[in-house]
Amino acid sequence: MKKELIFAFSAFFFMSLSAITGVYAVEEANKTEIISKDLVDLTGDDKKETIYIKGIPVEDKAEFLKEIYISIVASNGKEYKINLDGGYEPSIQYKDLNNDGINDMFISVPTGGSGGLSNFYLYTLKDYTLTDLTVPEPLIIQSEFLNDYKGKITITEINKSYTFDLKDRAKDYERLGLYINGSLSEPSELMVLPYGTLTPVRVQNQRLGLEGVQRISGAYNADSIAFVESKWIMENGKWELLETKVKKIDSPKKEKED
Repeated sequence: MKKELIFAFSAFFFMSLSAITGVYAVEEANKTEIISKDLVDLTGDDKKETIYIKGIPVEDKAEFLKEIYISIVASNGKEYKINLDGGYEPSIQYKDLNNDGINDMFISVPTGGSGGLSNFYLYTLKDYTLTDLTVPEPLIIQSEFLNDYKGKITITEINKSYTFDLKDRAKDYERLGLYINGSLSEPSELMVLPYGTLTPVRVQNQRLGLEGVQRISGAYNADSIAFVESKWIMENGKWELLETKVKKIDSPKKEKED
């Protein structure tokens, strides 16, 4: 009987130890790191909030953060949290992008990869109310390859089309089977990427707005054809498009406008 009790106690002890070790391993695997800490007035009361960017890497010392969030300890003693998508090296710029006289949080999170893309967020904590202001959506751009090694895009918001001469890529396109003796093998679209960059800039009447850059690629991601730039300003809580520019990447000449 005594041996049975000792055996039962030993089994319970090792099971408990195993469970504790398992919990510890999970905690270590999900170890939260503080990426940055700032002191900025976000509410408009001239008292500074403490803003942390925190993240959990996919594994110890990994650069990619599978979870990212902003933790704000406000001057009124309350804590606010913003959950973000995973990525690399998140950062915050404190800019008054809705032009109400109070700093907003413009957040960038690079996603990695050959596309050089990032996720962007915009929040305000005016009067201790956390509000997602959002960022302007990328331009809606229709695209297509044309016969004789040409590409065409149409920007929906301004109803303008631009045609690009791509003859300098003819050998590559023929090799890939996109063209056969200058004729398209089948209808094909160019690659239109979302914002590669979105940057606070001075726009109308020196107010702050955002400038976005979208890349247009051809047969593959590295086959860059043009950049499409757009400038935006927030009016009455909504983003308004101020101007667009299309710049062909491999030529100093201006693109042909239809």
